[in-house]
Amino acid sequence: MRLLVLLAAGTLAAPLAFAEPCTRPAERAAFDVASLKSQLMVTALACDQRDKYNDFVIRFRRELMQQEHALRAYFSRSFGSRGQQQHDDYITLLANAQSEAGVHDGTLFCQRNAALLDEVLALPEGASLPGYAAAKALSQPIDLNDCRGGPPTQLAHNR
Repeated sequence: MRLLVLLAAGTLAAPLAFAEPCTRPAERAAFDVASLKSQLMVTALACDQRDKYNDFVIRFRRELMQQEHALRAYFSRSFGSRGQQQHDDYITLLANAQSEAGVHDGTLFCQRNAALLDEVLALPEGASLPGYAAAKALSQPIDLNDCRGGPPTQLAHNR
């Protein structure tokens, strides 16, 4: 009987241990921008567009730093002392997923993605980088659960 109770308790507790923490709207925006930044970096490296990527980073430096701060806050809030490691793991998963898509697409990758750098650099002054990123179908290696109780959103789209 005691074994049955322990098994039942373990079964009930398991979903809680593996549940993804929820994201607040500002954190969701930070995830969108992280995905955009990573996609642009992978594109710049794969398609020899490093100068354009550097221009992007310089132009949006302030907003990129704000979004990175929000992303770090999410991982700190969600994982405590493991936050930095979880953040690092996320950034690695993100870059790997986008790089794998590039390998899978082969020569089509640059044809499909190089224009993204031009598009971002053509944004009007004062344009919202998070708004732009949210409108794109960029890959995300994790499920993002809305703190407002909405259903989880899987953003693993590939271009």
